[in-house]
Amino acid sequence: MKNFESFLAPHFQEYCLYREALGYNKRSHRGYLLSFDRYLKKKKADWSCLQPAFFLALRADLHMESRSVNRILSTVRVFFQFLVRRGYVTENPLQDIPSLRENIIIPFLFSPEQIEQLLCAACSHLRREEKNFLLDLALYMTILLMARCGLRISEPLRLLRHHYRRDEGTIHIEKTKFKKDRLIPIPQSAITAIENYLCVRRTLSPHDQNPYLLAGRQQRPLRGEQVRSLFRQALKEIGLDQPRRVMGHVNFSHPTPHSLRHSFAVNTLLAIKERGESAHHALPILAAYMGHSEYKHTTKYLKVIDAATRQGLADFVSAHRKSRT
Repeated sequence: MKNFESFLAPHFQEYCLYREALGYNKRSHRGYLLSFDRYLKKKKADWSCLQPAFFLALRADLHMESRSVNRILSTVRVFFQFLVRRGYVTENPLQDIPSLRENIIIPFLFSPEQIEQLLCAACSHLRREEKNFLLDLALYMTILLMARCGLRISEPLRLLRHHYRRDEGTIHIEKTKFKKDRLIPIPQSAITAIENYLCVRRTLSPHDQNPYLLAGRQQRPLRGEQVRSLFRQALKEIGLDQPRRVMGHVNFSHPTPHSLRHSFAVNTLLAIKERGESAHHALPILAAYMGHSEYKHTTKYLKVIDAATRQGLADFVSAHRKSRT
């Protein structure tokens, strides 16, 4: 883990230890503080520099999206609140520094048909040699569980064998993004796929002691980059490998593994609506299923109707922009 190097390094470390003692993820703020630390070192700053004008200059010098700049400023603002409480400074120099206007982010969405195409393409990359087949099948299973159950990429990678409960048709997800556990039912298609995978695993590796449900090599879990690599290969094969598009204050995101989670939520709400039921009434259940810490995080999925509408909007804005240039 990279160390802090500016004159505030001891205070950064003290603050990180304080947050860790409160139960926060030690990585959640550290990256933003490291960015500020590098800036302090580059400017050869000391205590006398820490005036509001210095942070306005910092905001202008950070050549990144407004969202990222605001995260850094917000993190540093909370850090200085900590310094005020500890008596290191008398006032917070960022208390009157406004945030930048953030772009609207519209995530990429897969239609149900595109998800099936993606899974078929990923499956076609399974190598038939015995030494590689089981690993490739586990990588494919990771993408399948993300698509079928709306999981974050870290969640299937951390599943242990006992987290899958065949008799109940559930998986138990422990200490996820918001330090919450949840037990979720999984669709029959996912159960069938898991059972097929475990059967193959018992056949090809009868003495396997890997504790993870989806086994990597040498008793280890799969790595996220392995999953992303397979995802990108499958994406190219079905012709959906497209860059992010920024149009004015709107970001149309490119497809990522996390897009499967967004797509699961939107497609679930769309299916509920097509049955003549209320999508709003289903939101609390969907929030619990997806492990959202607050109900408001789930409501964002009501903003985009479906994959076709999202793509049509992106194409319309892109064509309108070209016609004006």
